Amino acid sequence: MKNITSLFCGILLLFTCMITAQNKYTVNGQSLELKTEVEGTLSLLWNTIDGEYRYFSKKEDSILELTNTKENGKYKNEFRQTLASQTSDLPQDTSDVNFTLPSLRNFFNSYNTVKDPSFTAAASPLKPALRLGGFAGVTNSHFTDNPTNATQLQLGAELELIDRANLKRHAMVIRLANTFESSDYDYNAFQASLNYRFKFVMQPKFDVYANVKFVSYTTFNSEFVLDQAAAPEQTVVPTSGNSFDFPVTLGLGADYALGNGYLTILLDDLAGLNVDGNGEFPINLQLGYKFEL
Repeated sequence: MKNITSLFCGILLLFTCMITAQNKYTVNGQSLELKTEVEGTLSLLWNTIDGEYRYFSKKEDSILELTNTKENGKYKNEFRQTLASQTSDLPQDTSDVNFTLPSLRNFFNSYNTVKDPSFTAAASPLKPALRLGGFAGVTNSHFTDNPTNATQLQLGAELELIDRANLKRHAMVIRLANTFESSDYDYNAFQASLNYRFKFVMQPKFDVYANVKFVSYTTFNSEFVLDQAAAPEQTVVPTSGNSFDFPVTLGLGADYALGNGYLTILLDDLAGLNVDGNGEFPINLQLGYKFEL
């Protein structure tokens, strides 16, 4: 258990060290923490604020926000006019620039390369960010015996590593979950797991994703009744154990931007490739909230 704990602590420390540095800027009287994507004569700054991508163009001491508002169902592409005004000294074609980080990055690199012969476009680095959250829910411990199909309380926390610049549909997640015994099922367990998420629906305010748990370490305690047909009394036998598994279980979840973070819902462990259920319909519903570090 000590080695497993050290492993997860090490992964947590690695993820923490990978967080992209941010600097504070004042734009239109508003103080914002922004990441630098391209640094040169024309610098590209960005961040996700209240669940929305926001991009900024910095030239000397002037910082202008790049916007793309929608009117009557059509995008107005104001950011292209802003880029044209900031590169008027060396006109650039903005008609093919899209309102995405990779497309904007290419435009800024192209302008800086022509403007400054000494400019070298940096390789597209990973831009990781961390989301930390907690959750509560109910489960019927589908992958245990659970003879009465009892539901149990579950509490936990998760740390999610994302890269919205290059791998925006993908995420890696460390989850810690504790299942508490109920009056009908004397079983409790603690599980640490490593999960992969693929976000197949992405909107400014919400994501929908598939969650795959592919590594887990579980410790548990339970009691079962030793059936002694010939005896007047039954014997309660306590048992405990631990396991390191590759369960490959599938879940379905969603995040919704709310306040300074995200409201989360997850239907976990709906099916398993390397683990067997107990024949009951799986119940593992979790609600939570997380925020970016």
